[in-house]
Amino acid sequence: MSAGAGQYSEALAAAARHAQEWLESLPDRHVGPGAAAHDLVDVFAGPLPPQGMPAAEVVDYLALKAEPGLMAMPSGRFFGWVIGGTLPAALAADWLVSAWDQNSGLRYATPAIAAIEEAAGRWLLQLLRLPEDADVGFVTGATMANFTGMAAARWRLMADAGWDLDRDGLAGAPRIRCFVGQERHDTVDLGLRYLGLGRPAAVPADAQGRLIPAELDRMLSEGSGPAMVCLQAGNLHSGAFDPFDEAIGVARRHGAWVHIDGAFGLWAAAVPELADLVRGMELADSWGTDAHKTLNVPYDCGIAIVKDSNALRSAMGLHTSYLIHDAEGPGDPFEKVPELSRRGRGVPVWAALRSLGSDGVAAQVRGLADAAARIAAGLAAVDGIEVLNPVDYTQVSLAFGDDTTTRAVTARVIEDGKVWMSGSRWQGRDVLRVSVSNWSTDMDDVGTAVDAVTSAFAAVRTGKA
Repeated sequence: MSAGAGQYSEALAAAARHAQEWLESLPDRHVGPGAAAHDLVDVFAGPLPPQGMPAAEVVDYLALKAEPGLMAMPSGRFFGWVIGGTLPAALAADWLVSAWDQNSGLRYATPAIAAIEEAAGRWLLQLLRLPEDADVGFVTGATMANFTGMAAARWRLMADAGWDLDRDGLAGAPRIRCFVGQERHDTVDLGLRYLGLGRPAAVPADAQGRLIPAELDRMLSEGSGPAMVCLQAGNLHSGAFDPFDEAIGVARRHGAWVHIDGAFGLWAAAVPELADLVRGMELADSWGTDAHKTLNVPYDCGIAIVKDSNALRSAMGLHTSYLIHDAEGPGDPFEKVPELSRRGRGVPVWAALRSLGSDGVAAQVRGLADAAARIAAGLAAVDGIEVLNPVDYTQVSLAFGDDTTTRAVTARVIEDGKVWMSGSRWQGRDVLRVSVSNWSTDMDDVGTAVDAVTSAFAAVRTGKA
């Protein structure tokens, strides 16, 4: 064995050992980190030593010193934000992606990765019941998935208006009117800002955050010119879905492109009994989601889906002499994403889908929604705890009377560490938000969550906080 191969073996063995120890600690560990960033800076900083350290020792040092500052986000007791966990097959596949070290932009150069990602894309379209001829690109996360879909929209709307965006840029171009729901996620606005399209018009929403189609119709009717409508699959606080069939019908009458931000909600389409939530979703032009949030693959894996392949590849692609193209293929992966160089993000997606099958994906998403409903039911039974949303999907928003009490309960839950739930503000009230997005959350975790919140509320009410 060469010296180089030996160094890989020792370092990888150390990484595997520490990874296993970390995963085995999750069922019992305090969910929150035990140290703050300012406590750890000196551990990792200081002058760069002139002499290096053997690779395995670097891994040992990294794992041991970082451990106090790690949050147990992969735990089934983590309900903060909408983050998700990692399936075993997807985690292992991600290790392979790093070991293979393939720059996955060119189909000719990395045929295995291209074939795997193309298969994963076809499975996703089938699973999510989206047009089978749509293009699928693997991006960094939901933010860039939305950016990519809206970039395709910008290109198509400009082209249809007779404007050559590639040649002339945005200066002097027809203005694209952008419409979003009042309770859209702010990353939609961020994507529009990246694209130079400015602040969107906010369409009024109902009490659960669903865009109101009649208001969209009114606002679209007040002007003319190219238009883009961004809808939402899964409200951050209520889990609610915009009424796609009605809203898309309105958008079509006004000639607007429709993009759907489905960061965690797009996956409801995989569950037959949740079909009412996504009715009409397939009629949109583009969709964005994050495979980490609900499918549970490692980070750095958003999915951009665009029906208009020419618009997507015109917006994202490039052509230069030094790149070798596969003349027999459907085009190169880099033509569907913002990056030229990237890791094989679609490989863990393929692994997750192959390990679960369509029935397993449906069971996983169904299980998340069921766990959320059980948490909500358990807490709604406690006098003084208010569940603010119908729990149709994976989100629960809670209030405990006044804002001061809600903030105190949130702080108590986080300090206790049996579970992690994040505070937020919604509909003019402070809330404790529960997001169920980890495949490993089981009924014991549900019971722990209900007990932790109930105990925190009792402590705050009796003045023990």
